[in-house]
Amino acid sequence: MEQRTDLTHFAERVETMRQSIAQVVVGQQETVDLLLTAILANGHVLIEGVPGVAKTLTARLLARLIDARFSRVQFTPDLMPSDVLGTNVFNMKTQDFDFHRGPVFADIVLVDEINRAPAKTQAALFEVMEERQVTVDGVTHSLGQFYTIIATQNPVEQEGTYKLPEAQTDRFMMKITMGYPNIDEEIQILERHHQNLQLTALSDVRPVLTKDELVGMRQLLTQVFVDPVLMRYIVAVVQQTRQSKAVYLGASPRASVALLQASKAFALLQGRDFVTPDDVRHVAPAVLQHRLILTAEAEMEGLTPEKAVKRLIEKVEVPK
Repeated sequence: MEQRTDLTHFAERVETMRQSIAQVVVGQQETVDLLLTAILANGHVLIEGVPGVAKTLTARLLARLIDARFSRVQFTPDLMPSDVLGTNVFNMKTQDFDFHRGPVFADIVLVDEINRAPAKTQAALFEVMEERQVTVDGVTHSLGQFYTIIATQNPVEQEGTYKLPEAQTDRFMMKITMGYPNIDEEIQILERHHQNLQLTALSDVRPVLTKDELVGMRQLLTQVFVDPVLMRYIVAVVQQTRQSKAVYLGASPRASVALLQASKAFALLQGRDFVTPDDVRHVAPAVLQHRLILTAEAEMEGLTPEKAVKRLIEKVEVPK
């Protein structure tokens, strides 16, 4: 298919971001690509992985590469909604209440260990994630359309954690699973430490993109061509999650929209202004896995949501 949009400048900026990330984080290229895809598609991201695989570091690094307001909030069992959103404080001088903004008032917010806070505090993020606004004491505060949440969680630790409700996980465009580095990557990590070659410090990382430039890149999504046949393919994949006997609760129409947007963003990252079936297949596990609830029988057989999505994709005929 003929290229219609000049993506030279876009490709240069993306490559610069990839190189900057590689100077700090060894490996995890797949995670980086999916994270960039979600940011470009204007979606929130949930990063899951065991301790020590650089979840928080990767999220903080990406935030530094974008010249935008950044804040971080560490979720703990005693965290209250007002600690996240903000609260009204009485001002003795003015004899009136002043609103003190919480850490969610930024452009990019890192929510570390999101599953450590109780349901009441997790629910405080519902409105801000879906509508990008905060309502406190009947007053609504807008956060702008650029607003992005990057959350992390540990999948193995159970003590002192609270399972995220389905209504909240559905608001994340992607759930990215960060695994261990491969042998060569881990050897490279050891060699750097053995030779006392410190990785580039976060404080030395300079922004590559401004907020306005990223907004402009997001507007390129409207120029990405999606064949009607691919539209039906996306719907067919999502429909499979509702028909499978291994799935108790399938993906919603919001998942179909997220899969479309993520496919378009991933195509742009590959330097194309049109979507292919491979783009859909590549991002589908990250877009769909956290939106499924498996049956008890499927879980007893060792099936995971990610594996279930990959199996379901194979059942859908790929358009020619």
